[in-house]
Amino acid sequence: MVTVIIPTLNEAKTIGNIVRFCLGNSLVNEVIVVDDNSEDETVAVALEAGAKIINSKTRGKGISMKEGVQMAGNAILIFLDGDIDPYPPETINLLATPLIDDEADFVKATFARNAGRVTELVAKPLLNIYYPGLSGFSQPLSGMISGRKNFFKRIDFFNDYGVDIGILIDMYLMKARIKEVNIGYIENNSKPWESLGKMSKEVSRAIIAKAQPQSEFNLPEEEISSIETIQREMHNTLKENLSKYHKLIVFDLDDTIFNGRFIDECAIAFGFTRQLEDLRFNEKDPIILTKRIGLLLKGKTMDDLLNIVSRIEMVKDIQAVVQALKEKEYLVGIISHSYLLIANYVRQNIGGDFAYANQLDIYEGKATGEVNMPSYFFASPESICGHSYCKTNALQYACDKYNVSLRNCIVVGDDRDDRCIMAHAGKGVAFCTGDELLEKIAYISIKEKAFKPLLTIA
Repeated sequence: MVTVIIPTLNEAKTIGNIVRFCLGNSLVNEVIVVDDNSEDETVAVALEAGAKIINSKTRGKGISMKEGVQMAGNAILIFLDGDIDPYPPETINLLATPLIDDEADFVKATFARNAGRVTELVAKPLLNIYYPGLSGFSQPLSGMISGRKNFFKRIDFFNDYGVDIGILIDMYLMKARIKEVNIGYIENNSKPWESLGKMSKEVSRAIIAKAQPQSEFNLPEEEISSIETIQREMHNTLKENLSKYHKLIVFDLDDTIFNGRFIDECAIAFGFTRQLEDLRFNEKDPIILTKRIGLLLKGKTMDDLLNIVSRIEMVKDIQAVVQALKEKEYLVGIISHSYLLIANYVRQNIGGDFAYANQLDIYEGKATGEVNMPSYFFASPESICGHSYCKTNALQYACDKYNVSLRNCIVVGDDRDDRCIMAHAGKGVAFCTGDELLEKIAYISIKEKAFKPLLTIA
């Protein structure tokens, strides 16, 4: 008879059907659900469906698998994932039969879906380097496996994304007879972009660690070069493949979303209009100018500043257009050389996703006069423009963070400060501008105080 082991974490929606599916097969007389302290009803649902439960003391798939092996009452074990429903009808038979017929000691499932990105860009190239005998497996990272208990008991399970490839390698090193079987088509969600870097690192570490014990971990130079190339190509390929699905639009704040400029309204309210004009006339360095303007706000409270921004009119259709853009699956952001306090106020009011701006230092509710200029405005080795301090650098930062290609960006601005960022975006929109060069750079120019024309190019 066969024991099925299912590691779970918050799988209440699927675990009941999976347990019943397993127990409905005549080969299975034991299903063990090893739960990693789920916060939903996974345990109750699994119990009701007829599973035995292990409440794992330490979270992690590798620990859960090991605990399942220790509890299993049969010599043949099958491991299934707890988030797949339905499984193809013959899954249990296909995984168990090679073991029952003594044709294999370890069986790995493949299924009708293209191999994953980490498989193609990390696992397979590294297997080619270290374990050519395993390079023919189509899905070496598959977690649906079966094998003999006496082999699993000898395995040192990794407790991260490297666990499945580690088991395959250990079986290979133990000279187990290994077979790959196709179980058919399953719905298996791809890992989100945010987890792929972690997954690739842990898979790489597992493969290399099995090949090179830590005490002997001295890789030849050509292998280090190969690994670096694999990682670099994975990063570039993932970004290229995924970024085409992401779109981003960035608005300037002053004289774009705002009908006016925040600092000009402050100057009127606090009586420093003349000082502001003198600074703009005399100081040409944008960084020093920003710092010196910040000093004019020293002692002003957050309430003072928010009261002013609340009185500034915004372009009337901004909220409706932002909503329409989001329905078109655009990320909506603000990149401004104004202040983050103000930009975030606007972002929240229009329903935007992010805001990048200078940080006005606040202490005990009052502005100190200091302005902190975030690193994303400054050039880095990856900067595409030649400016040390520029909105384009912030746009690159946003594209990297949200995995968006520059060609999928729209930038909306109004003055010479927006020339560079607009030139490097996929489409630039000159908004009610008097800057002739900006109009020439822009993809389109909007002359009226309305953002609705953006929807024709988005």
